[in-house]
Amino acid sequence: MQRVTVELASRPYDIWIAPGLIDRLDEFIRPLAPTSIHVVTDTVVAPLYLRSVERACARVAPTSACTIADGEAAKNLATTAQVIDALVKARADRGSVVVALGGGVVGDIAGFAAAVYMRGMRVVQVPTTLLAQVDSSVGGKTGVNHPSGKNLIGSFHQPSAVVSDTSVLRSLPARELSAGLAEVLKHGLLADDAYFDRTVRDMPALLALNEEALAGAIGRSCQIKARIVGRDERESGERALLNLGHTFGHAIEALTGFGRWLHGEAVACGLCLAADLSSRLGLIGTAEVQRVAEAVAGARLPARIEGLSMAAALDAMRGDKKTLAGQIRFVLLERIGRATQREAPEALVEATLAAAGYR
Repeated sequence: MQRVTVELASRPYDIWIAPGLIDRLDEFIRPLAPTSIHVVTDTVVAPLYLRSVERACARVAPTSACTIADGEAAKNLATTAQVIDALVKARADRGSVVVALGGGVVGDIAGFAAAVYMRGMRVVQVPTTLLAQVDSSVGGKTGVNHPSGKNLIGSFHQPSAVVSDTSVLRSLPARELSAGLAEVLKHGLLADDAYFDRTVRDMPALLALNEEALAGAIGRSCQIKARIVGRDERESGERALLNLGHTFGHAIEALTGFGRWLHGEAVACGLCLAADLSSRLGLIGTAEVQRVAEAVAGARLPARIEGLSMAAALDAMRGDKKTLAGQIRFVLLERIGRATQREAPEALVEATLAAAGYR
C-alpha cells in the first residue's frame, strides 16, 4: 500500500493507494471517531460499491446514504441542497463524517456540502475514477458549476483522508479511463518531464489497466499535487499551475453544456491549446507542441474541437477564476516539465483557437 501525505500547516492528511481498500474502509475512518457516517454517491457507483462501503462504515458508527444523479449536469446547487437535506434528515452533527464515494463530481458536491453544513464537517474522499484518484480528490477544492462557468461556487475544504482503491478502476468505461489520463499527463507536463516521458511510454499498459503502471501513475500524480498543495493550499500562487489546460478546458465544458465532454477530455484538448499558445509566445518550440499532441492522442483523447464560437470561448475564459481585472491569465509551458502563469495577447489566443477549429 502506498501512502502519500499532504503536508498542510493546519492539518496534514494521508492518501492511501492500493487494491481492495473499499472493503477495509473502516480502518481509515475509525481513527476519526465519528458520531455517524453519511455516504454520498451517485446512481452509477451505488449499485457497484455502496453496499460494501455501508458494511465497512457500519462497523464504525451508524451509517446512512444519499444517492445523487450521475454526471457533470448534476454538479449544481440543487444537488448540493439534496445532500444537505439528507444530512439534516439523518441528524448529522459536527462529529459526523461524510464519505464521498464516486468520481470528481461526487467528490466536489459531497465536499462542498460538508464544508457548509453546520459550517464544516469532516469528509473522507473515496474516489472511484482514475481522474479523481490522481487529481480531484486531493487538495480540498470543492464546489459546483454555474451556468456561466465551471466551479464558480465552492470552497476549500480539505479531506480528513483519501482512500483510493485501485481495483475499482476495472469497472471504468474506456472513455472514463482515458479522461483520467489527461490529468496524469498534466502533472508530468507541469512538474516532472521524466514522469511525462514514463507516462507516454507506459500508455499501452495504463490503457490495459496494468496494476503496476496504474499504481505508479496514481502515486506520482498524488506526490506532485500534494507537494504543490502543501506549499500553496488556497491557490494564492504556485497552486494555480495545476490548472494547466483548464482555462481552455473549462470553456469547452461551458460551451458544450457541461456533460457532452468529460472533464478530462476537455482538459486534454486544453493541454494542446496551452502548448500551442506557449509556442506562439516563444516559450517552447513546435517539437514540444507535437509531443503534447501525440501524448494526448496516445491516451485516446481529443486534441482539438471543431465548430465552437471563438467569441463565446473568449467570453467564457474571461469568467475563469484566474482572470484578474478582465485579463485572462493562462497556465503555459516553459518546457516539458515546467509551467508558468501569464497573460497573452488576444490576437495570439485567437490564432490558437482558430488553429484548433474554433470559428
